[in-house]
Amino acid sequence: MTNEREPGVVDALGLLPTYGGEIVLDTVRDTHRAWADRTYGALNRLTGNRARGPQAVHDAISSVVYASIGVGLGATRVGLRTAGTMGAGPRLDDGPRGRFVRSALNGILGDRFAEEESRLAISMGVRRHGSDVPLEPVRLAQAFPKASGRIAVFLHGLSENESYFDRHREQVGSTYPELLASMGWTPVMLRANTGLPVRTNGIELAALLRDLVAVWPVEVEQVALVGHSMGGLIMRAASAVVAAGAGELPPWTRLVSDVITLGTPHHGAPIAIGLGHGSRLLARLPETSAFGRILDNRSVGVADLVDGLGEEVPALPRARYRLVAATLTGSPRHPVGHVVGDLMVRVPSAHGRSRGGRELFPGADVVHVPRTDHFGLLNHPDVHSRLKEWLE
Repeated sequence: MTNEREPGVVDALGLLPTYGGEIVLDTVRDTHRAWADRTYGALNRLTGNRARGPQAVHDAISSVVYASIGVGLGATRVGLRTAGTMGAGPRLDDGPRGRFVRSALNGILGDRFAEEESRLAISMGVRRHGSDVPLEPVRLAQAFPKASGRIAVFLHGLSENESYFDRHREQVGSTYPELLASMGWTPVMLRANTGLPVRTNGIELAALLRDLVAVWPVEVEQVALVGHSMGGLIMRAASAVVAAGAGELPPWTRLVSDVITLGTPHHGAPIAIGLGHGSRLLARLPETSAFGRILDNRSVGVADLVDGLGEEVPALPRARYRLVAATLTGSPRHPVGHVVGDLMVRVPSAHGRSRGGRELFPGADVVHVPRTDHFGLLNHPDVHSRLKEWLE
């Protein structure tokens, strides 16, 4: 039997009546009305308001049509809930496709899921073989029977999940977690709701690392943090939580020896900035303002990628920072590579360098991986070599 709080396929399908109405139907309706108003306005000016009668008929009919569709969507939503089908069907977390859908939805709507206490909302946690591992001594010992004192914590990027670190295994022959396991580290994969604010996820990560170190099966000697894209920002946000607290630093912070970020937009991501500019441009005209609202409906997590995390977030005192960037071209100085970076993040942002040339992490190891994209950094031979060098 499916657990009450575990989402099933019907939960995902249940989003269609709500968000189909809010986003698709409202967008079509408002755009239709805007164009109709402009068209009939022009006709009225040309004919001395003789088009007002047809306009009134058109407006009445279209209002009834859109209202009927809205009522139908609302009835479907209520029907799903009253029939007790929410949570029914195969569990989303039972297979890779379901986990992909749930993580993708959380990246887009995760802040709303959390606010509405939806079953679809992801809670940050340790993952093993596609399932959550409670931070309890017995459960951790069962999940990690060969636990070592060196923990490598992996955190994915926006709309991703822990299985993204398995990408390109066939081409490379291994993965970063497998490599580190062969070097005596114990990989610990995390999953997070990437639609939440980065700083909120930072608070949750700081609490998770505190508890993980406290109940790990053996004494923890060393911790390495590896974050892809937004995952690197969340790891930095956890540092900000520590810095904001008073008194002695938590034990986990003193154990972090390395922070490795892969394509992390420390100073923001062009695609997120483009979404913000796009929504403002579309809002200028009634005919396109509804499409601007679609962009404005992006999660807080996506909005946080516009600026990244600046100098207000300090580095962990004992950690060595390793910053990896990529470009589609062979050189970051190539005009295309300089402008588009890895299609998501430009090299200066991934290397923690502001437009003025200031460095967030003075003395950090910076690496450029040529001829690959943002997701190519998830498992790349060049990064494998660097991990061996850094974490041996």
